[in-house]
Amino acid sequence: MHSAARKHFNSQFTSEKYEAFKEYVAKSANYAPTFRLGETPIFVPSSLRDQLLEACEEITDVLCQPNFKELSKDAILKGQVVPNEDDHTIFLQMDFGICKDKDGGLIPQLIEVQGFPSLYFFQELLTEGYRESFDIPDGFTSYFGGLDSDSYIEILRKNIVGSSQKENVILLEVEPEKQNTRIDFICAEQKIGVKTICISKLKKEGKDVYYLDDNGKKIGVEKILNRVIFDELMNREDLKRDFYFSQEANVEWIGHPHWFFRISKHTLPLIKSKYNPESIFLKDIDRAPLDIENYVLKPLYSFAGSGVIINLNQYDIDAIKDRENYILQRKVEYAPVIQTPSEPAKCEIRMLMIWEKGAARPRIINNLARLSKGEMIGVKYNKNKDWVGASVGLFEK
Repeated sequence: MHSAARKHFNSQFTSEKYEAFKEYVAKSANYAPTFRLGETPIFVPSSLRDQLLEACEEITDVLCQPNFKELSKDAILKGQVVPNEDDHTIFLQMDFGICKDKDGGLIPQLIEVQGFPSLYFFQELLTEGYRESFDIPDGFTSYFGGLDSDSYIEILRKNIVGSSQKENVILLEVEPEKQNTRIDFICAEQKIGVKTICISKLKKEGKDVYYLDDNGKKIGVEKILNRVIFDELMNREDLKRDFYFSQEANVEWIGHPHWFFRISKHTLPLIKSKYNPESIFLKDIDRAPLDIENYVLKPLYSFAGSGVIINLNQYDIDAIKDRENYILQRKVEYAPVIQTPSEPAKCEIRMLMIWEKGAARPRIINNLARLSKGEMIGVKYNKNKDWVGASVGLFEK
C-alpha cells in the first residue's frame, strides 16, 4: 500500500488514540458497534486506485448490457417476485480482495458484487472518526468525484428521501435492534431522518402501507429503503406480519428487492475480466475441475460468508442437491500488505456506488474496507487478533 502514509500512521499510533477513536464513534452514534473496528484506515496508492476504478468500469459494463435482465432472470427465486421493479439498481457494491499479481505487484480481485445497500452511512462516521482521532496525512480521501462528507450525505438524501417528507420514508429490516448493522441504521436516521421499522410493524390497508409512530398515529409510507436479507426473512416463519414483498403496494422501493438477486454471486460467471477470478455455475458442469483445491464453493444467496466451503473436494460437490443455487469460484490469495506492529494484515475493499434514476451508469461515491489476519474476512476468522476489523480506504488523490 502507500508506504509513506503507512509508516507515518504506524509511527504515531498509540492505544490511547485507538480508544479515543472507538469512543468517538460510539458517542457520535450514541451506540457502540457490535463488530470490531480496525486500528487503521487503508492508505491506497494511486496505482491501486486506478486498477480498482478500471475494474469497477469493466464490471459495470456487464450490468449495463441491454439484455442484463434477461441474463439474470433465473436469479429471481420462485415465490419471491416483487411488483414494480425499476430499470436498474440504486445501490451497487463491488468487493475486491487485494492480491499479488505474477510480477509481485498488487491487483484487486473481485470477490462479490451486490445490488443491495451496504453501510453507506456508517462509513461516513468511521472516516470522520479516523480523522478526528489520528493524524491523517493530507492528500487522501475516502470519497470519489470531488465529494466531501456533506455532499456525500446530500447525494444519499436526494436518492433516498428525494421530494418526500422524511417521516414517509422508512428503512426496513427484520428485528433491526438485533442486527450487527444497527449502527448504520442509527447513522441513517441521524443524517437524513429516515426511521428504521421492523417488517413486523409495517401495516397495510388495501395497497396503502403505514406504520404507527410513538404516539400511535398512522404514518403513511411512500418509500422503502430495503435492508431485509431474504434468506433471513424466509427462515423467520415465527415473525407475524401484514406486509409481504410479493403483494402489490403503493410504495417506491429505494433499492428494489429483485436487485438483491440479479446482482449477486449469480452475476460472477457473466464477468470476463482480469479482475474477476474464473466463476462457474455448478449446474453447468458434471464433474469438478481436476484442481478442485483451487476453487471455493459459494451458495448464490447466502450472506456474510454463510455456507461457503473453502477446502473443497469432490464429495462436497456430490452432496449438493440444488446445484442451480451454487457457483464455483477460483480461489484468490489475499496478500498481507498492511504493515502492523504484529503480523501484516490482508484487506478487502468494497467500492460503494449509487445509480441515480435516469443515469446511464452508476457512480462510485465511497468505500468500505475490512482487515483480516485469518483465513477469511470476518469476525469469526479473526478472534483474538489486533489490527483487524471494519475500516475504510483512504485513496491517494
